[in-house]
Amino acid sequence: MQYADYTLWQRELLGDEDDSESVGASQVEFWRRELAEIPQELALPFDRPRPAVASHAGDVVELAFGARTHRRVLSLARESGASAFMVMQAAVAALLSRLGAGEDIPIGSPVAGRLDEALDDLVGFFVNTLVLRTDVSGDPSFVELVERVREADLRAFGAQDVPFERLVEALNPVRSLGRHPLFQVALAIQNAPVSELVMPGLEAEAGPGGTGAAKFDLSFNLAECFTESGEPAGISGGIEFATDVFDRATIERMAGWLTRLLEGALADPRQPVSRAHFLDAGEQRLVLEEWNDTSAAVADGTLPALFEAQVARTPDAVAVVCDGVELSYREVDERANRLARLLVGEGAGPERFVAVAMPRSAELVIVLLAVLKSGAAYVPIDPDYPADRIAYILDDADPMAVITVGNSGVELPAGTSRILLDEPGTVARLAAMGAENLTDAERLGSLGVDVPAYVIFTSGSTGRPKGVVVEHRSVVNLLAWADRRFEFGKLARVVASTSLNFDVSVFEIFSPLVAGGSIEVVQDLLSLADLEPEALAGSLVSGVPSAFSHLLAGSLGDARPSAVALAGEALAAHTVRDIQAAMPGARVANIYGPTEATVYTTYWHADAGSGVDTTPPIGRPIDNVSTYVLDAGLCPVPVGVAGELYIAGDGLARGYLNRP
Repeated sequence: MQYADYTLWQRELLGDEDDSESVGASQVEFWRRELAEIPQELALPFDRPRPAVASHAGDVVELAFGARTHRRVLSLARESGASAFMVMQAAVAALLSRLGAGEDIPIGSPVAGRLDEALDDLVGFFVNTLVLRTDVSGDPSFVELVERVREADLRAFGAQDVPFERLVEALNPVRSLGRHPLFQVALAIQNAPVSELVMPGLEAEAGPGGTGAAKFDLSFNLAECFTESGEPAGISGGIEFATDVFDRATIERMAGWLTRLLEGALADPRQPVSRAHFLDAGEQRLVLEEWNDTSAAVADGTLPALFEAQVARTPDAVAVVCDGVELSYREVDERANRLARLLVGEGAGPERFVAVAMPRSAELVIVLLAVLKSGAAYVPIDPDYPADRIAYILDDADPMAVITVGNSGVELPAGTSRILLDEPGTVARLAAMGAENLTDAERLGSLGVDVPAYVIFTSGSTGRPKGVVVEHRSVVNLLAWADRRFEFGKLARVVASTSLNFDVSVFEIFSPLVAGGSIEVVQDLLSLADLEPEALAGSLVSGVPSAFSHLLAGSLGDARPSAVALAGEALAAHTVRDIQAAMPGARVANIYGPTEATVYTTYWHADAGSGVDTTPPIGRPIDNVSTYVLDAGLCPVPVGVAGELYIAGDGLARGYLNRP
């Protein structure tokens, strides 16, 4: 038997692929079905983006499992009618899935190709590569996953004669010079008997040989070891990795993850693989405790109480500026107190809602404070919203009234109870009201920190709009953080440009008012270009990055804000650089937070002069807030692995209005 005989036999076995009855045609058709809609590329926890052309430079990290783990692998394999290879494949697939690679995990593996005894002693290359597809969907237990692997592998082994190169040609996946086609992760377990090389006058010893190259992103190369009596002695080898995309430290951590996941899965193979813990104690402590050590003292009080305390400290300081009109803290407070008393008389109070549909003006700030002083929560209504959205919000929130003015332009449903501030009768009633602060004795109930402060409706991008109910305690926590983070110098003058329908307005309006600063109310962010440069001097300006890009495209003259707070969209490095160039000296902050977590959840900033060359992060959690990146099973993922962001702590809203 010669190698040429094998090649002729293989050609005869496979036959003509144009013949649908041939072995070659049937195996190619099998692979078409087996690999239909296979992921073109696994989402692995890379340390850097994949280059357009792979260098194939690689390195190896050692990987070893002890005799105890080896015995358990063989025991589970026997119980499942599987092999040690299949158990290890299930473990690798489970780990990759837990690392964000999804539920469809293709793994490449070499097969010896010596299916006939006549080939046992023949020198020649018979190895082929198979694509073994692992289905991790449905949260299976580890033993269920091994059984799935067994079924899929046996199907694949039955169609292993078609050369891999021919398979790639036939399936024609999207090709790239940066990655391997059909799979990017390989697994090989060497369990054939190892023979010794015996030659006169020569001592030979087998050992690992590093090539400095990597064919795949990851390649798990292992070998089973046995004692002289045939007892399991361990599984050892290494993880070969592409240095184009991975750092050695990441793969060293990955070796530990796989070891812990396999040991946990073998200890309780009936538990779902999603529950198998694989982080070490240090990693677990880092992501759960150290990064969430955000405890900070917050004064006990409500928004009205904090504002009234500031009025007592600086009654004559400017509180609100709009269109050339300036109102002092005392003026704002007294006018808000009068309106609050009128609202209480109309039925406003704790756990009740008052809608606000006002044009942007100094009066708008007074109305918000008045609603809060009455004990009620405000529900913002943009006068420019479509009538059907306004009707939906009013029907869902069921406010006791809508505060507006005659020229607001808002379209309210027929029969809506409204309070027109510019109506002569209302003006007369307000003039007769007392200007001193309200007490709980005057309100319809006690105003505590657990009472709602506002209800803002989501955009409805995930269904019908939902009203998010936020309590005073959550807003007060946000304001305490802002006071510490931005310091008074950056809250002394804040531009309020955001619509009330977005919760950033809560930060813009109330953070300066409880810190002794002033608010410049403008129509929107783009209107900053109409302000005199001195009006922006030393101010804090907030908005979405895209709006700032439009703003910078115009002319801001010599505007010198002290801080720019960006939120609501992803922030690019070039936007930070553009802002720093246009507004020298300004701190640029990237802040993230959903409506359900009281405006801001995480914070990062770049001070003037700092180079920003990479995409800015969303930062770390703010005071008394915790953030966790979790997988589908609600377990923390390792650093560098994608997951979903979960938020906890004092910023969390009470919930959705009228919904579980």
